[in-house]
Amino acid sequence: MIVAGTPLAAEPVTIAALGDSLTQGYGLTPDQGFVPQLGGWLANQGIEAELINAGVSGDTTAGGLARVDWTLTPEVDAMIVALGGNDLLRGIEPAVSRANLRGILEAASARDLPVLLVGLEAPNNYGAEFKRAFEAMYPELAAEFGALIYPDFLAALRADADDPAALQRFMQADGIHPSAEGVARIVEGIGPSVAELAQAAGG
Repeated sequence: MIVAGTPLAAEPVTIAALGDSLTQGYGLTPDQGFVPQLGGWLANQGIEAELINAGVSGDTTAGGLARVDWTLTPEVDAMIVALGGNDLLRGIEPAVSRANLRGILEAASARDLPVLLVGLEAPNNYGAEFKRAFEAMYPELAAEFGALIYPDFLAALRADADDPAALQRFMQADGIHPSAEGVARIVEGIGPSVAELAQAAGG
C-alpha cells in the first residue's frame, strides 16, 4: 500500500561505461579501477547508480561499435563512451574513428539514452591536422547528438602542465595507464559530468 503524498524511493540508475583499458582498469586491483572508484565517488555524493564496466583492454572505436548493441541491455539507463586511445596508438584516421563513434551514439539515440562522450588529447607526432581532426570529433559529435561532453579523459592529470613530470607521477610504469592515485584524480575531475549524466537518466 502506498500512502498518498509519500514519495517512492528513487531507483538507482544503471550506467554502462563503454571503453578500453582506461575504463577496464588495466594493471590495477579490482577496487582501484576507474569504474569502482567512480562508483564510490557517486555514492559519496548521494547518487544511487549501478555502473557496468564495459571496458575492454585494447579496444578501438570499431570494437566499441561492434559490441554496443549487446552492451545496451534493457536495464541500462545511460552510457559513458570513452574510446579512442587505441585508435591513437594505431594511427587510425580520425574520420574512421568519428564514423565508429557516430555509430555508437546512434545506437544510444535509438534507445533514447543519455550519453557522456569522453574525449582524449592527441599527441603532436601525427601532425597538426590529425590532432585537430581527432580532438574536434568529440565535441562536434556531442553537439550533434545532444550528448554531454568531457573533452579529455586525462585532463585532471594534466593540471600541472608546467611540470613535465606531473603526468608521469600518476601513471603506471608503462607510461600509458594511470595508477590508482591517478584514477582517483581522474574520477574527481570527471565525476560532476557523470553526476549530470545520472541526473539526465532520471537519478
